[in-house]
Amino acid sequence: MNLVPALGTLGTFIGLVRAAPQLARLLRRKEAFGVSVDTAGTSAMVGFGWVTYGLLTHQPYVSLATGASAVTFTLIALAALRYGRPMREIRITPVWLVVLALGAVLAGKNGLGLILPVSVLVANVPQLWVACREDNLSALSLGTWLLSMSDGLVWEVYALIRHDVPIMVFGLLQLTTSGLIVALKLGRRTARGNHGLDSTTPG
Repeated sequence: MNLVPALGTLGTFIGLVRAAPQLARLLRRKEAFGVSVDTAGTSAMVGFGWVTYGLLTHQPYVSLATGASAVTFTLIALAALRYGRPMREIRITPVWLVVLALGAVLAGKNGLGLILPVSVLVANVPQLWVACREDNLSALSLGTWLLSMSDGLVWEVYALIRHDVPIMVFGLLQLTTSGLIVALKLGRRTARGNHGLDSTTPG
């Protein structure tokens, strides 16, 4: 059995749904405690960058999965702003949009291939920062970041089989940074539970 189509299909499915728990949690709770609007905005920009890379390298699985994720992260950013995150938190998003655009225009798929692998690190660091600094992570969705870990793992294996170094680096960084965010979320939940303060629902 050829694993590439199977992994591509699985990665596409995860990409389609991985940001949905965060969007649903924001809309349900109508608050954005612990959610980085800069990570959401940058993730959207990175997603559209991967759509372009997938089209240029004839990998429709990559384009479909990241395109759906980009749209959802755009909605998350808008919802986070609506429910209390300040606009001044958006710092990396416009900078990285320019970086991606210049890379695509000046060097096409090769430029994107150099920039996109580190983009997940750039996108996820603001969320790591917020998760480290803020005690209340009640609006941060555990489900989204568990799915992000799965996303990184699946695309890592996919890239190893296809010998696609940019996707390989992406998968490793996605798995690592998402794992740290999950650990921080679980740590805060445990700490709040020990103090009898955690009345949040799973998500």
